[in-house]
Amino acid sequence: MKPLEGLLVLDFAQFLSGPSAALRLADLGARVIKVERPDGGDLCRRLYISNMELDGDSTLFHSINRNKESVSANLKNPEDLKLIRSLIEKADVMIQNFRPGVIERMGLQYEAVREWNPRLVYGEITGYGKMGPWSGKPGQDLLVQSLSGLAWLNGNGDQPPVPFGLSIADMFAGAHLVQGILACLVRRGITGRGGHVEVSLLESILDVQFEVLTTHMNDGGRLPERSMVNNANAYLGAPYGIYKTADGYIALAMGSVVQLGQLLECTALAAFEDASTWFSRRDEIKGILRDHLLSRPTAYWIERLEPADYWCAEVLNWHQLLEHEAFRSLNMTQQTVNGSGAQLTTTRCPIRINGQVLTSSIGAPKIGEHNDKIKAEVFSI
Repeated sequence: MKPLEGLLVLDFAQFLSGPSAALRLADLGARVIKVERPDGGDLCRRLYISNMELDGDSTLFHSINRNKESVSANLKNPEDLKLIRSLIEKADVMIQNFRPGVIERMGLQYEAVREWNPRLVYGEITGYGKMGPWSGKPGQDLLVQSLSGLAWLNGNGDQPPVPFGLSIADMFAGAHLVQGILACLVRRGITGRGGHVEVSLLESILDVQFEVLTTHMNDGGRLPERSMVNNANAYLGAPYGIYKTADGYIALAMGSVVQLGQLLECTALAAFEDASTWFSRRDEIKGILRDHLLSRPTAYWIERLEPADYWCAEVLNWHQLLEHEAFRSLNMTQQTVNGSGAQLTTTRCPIRINGQVLTSSIGAPKIGEHNDKIKAEVFSI
């Protein structure tokens, strides 16, 4: 039995952040019903991150909405609104990520629905919170990365800001929402009452930066300086970074520069005995390493560093990763099939419960695919 079996989650959310939270709850055993507009449904159905689609919808939609049911509803229609209210009255969790003001126009804000169901845990994601000069801005991942300072940390010192190649603000906001929802469910088990969980993309991505932001706020407000050579963390000294080798790349984490020079037979590094120089002369040290590591293949360097427990790793592309025995041993992929028979290879939930991985073969639904089933359940009670 999965830990959330028996719980009903209503997913009113679109795009990535909210649906990713509902997906995780589904992975943990909850029944998730996705509530969509009849005319097009979740906009993520048409949000393509490549030119691929599956069964008429983007593969992105399929990957983030697997293991859910779908009911379509026009909230201007009294019969549809009656159905939605009945579902909310029975639900344990409701999730939405509309811009501030939109859910109020629907009449489904927390203050309204808690009167229908005091035990409901209501999860809400906004872009920047409900107050302040940015509250009306589009809550889009790249924009949040840019405004939060995150993109400014990436890239070498002579490069412009570099965003992550992932929807990192969306994913962390979804994860933080799940944490808050689970906390309120635990409290509900004690008090019998639900709660209102709020997160924003901006606050989540600020939290992700808590280490470096804390340093900045406590060292006189000095801005971090990105390394000009193979920057990986603006606050860490040499050798921290990724370096090209004769046949690929190698990642070097924290460690003694002098010991590294001995292991790599790079005598020039012996001059940096004073650990303070590993930051103050960071680019000089990394420049020496950059030139030296080009002389041999990655495996040659790994074979010298790993036995000495010097933190390093080969830099893999996805072909190399998926073919590696270490990846295969995780059983990290699964196959899903939707009601039309369309198949998708995707990742599974990364959480293990009592040693067991959590998988589900149920693919993403078509718009309103489960209308008849859900209406029969709701109105027959």
